[in-house]
Amino acid sequence: MEAAFVLLLVAIAVDTVMWVLGTFVIAPTGLDEMREVMGANGASRQAAMAVGFMVVTNALFLLVAFKMREGRRWARIAVVGVGALLLLSLLDSMSMNGLRPGSVAGALYDLFGGVSPNLPAAGAVLLMFLPAANRYFSSTPRTG
Repeated sequence: MEAAFVLLLVAIAVDTVMWVLGTFVIAPTGLDEMREVMGANGASRQAAMAVGFMVVTNALFLLVAFKMREGRRWARIAVVGVGALLLLSLLDSMSMNGLRPGSVAGALYDLFGGVSPNLPAAGAVLLMFLPAANRYFSSTPRTG
């Protein structure tokens, strides 16, 4: 369970770093692109909303990670649900590009390519269903 917990923390950290790099550092930055479309004020508002959304979602993921570490079955299910949504996103991406071999590889690269938070999250999901993890979730006392 500790390895799955650490992988979830890594996924949250990588997601945050990738967002900051894509928005403010790597040219053309997301902020520059938003300025072109929305103007300076609109881009600032959009970036502030994105930061707020990221803070809320990362706080929720942290809560789920800690509850999963405590042995809460609902937290394990929540992590699996997010993983299922990622797979549905992959299938959606593949269907938009057609199901040609190149599009499948491209969709897989989009999902797992480069430094991606999806890879450690997928590893955490896999670890949560090993026999030792199943014993952990079935033997941990529940207090609410």
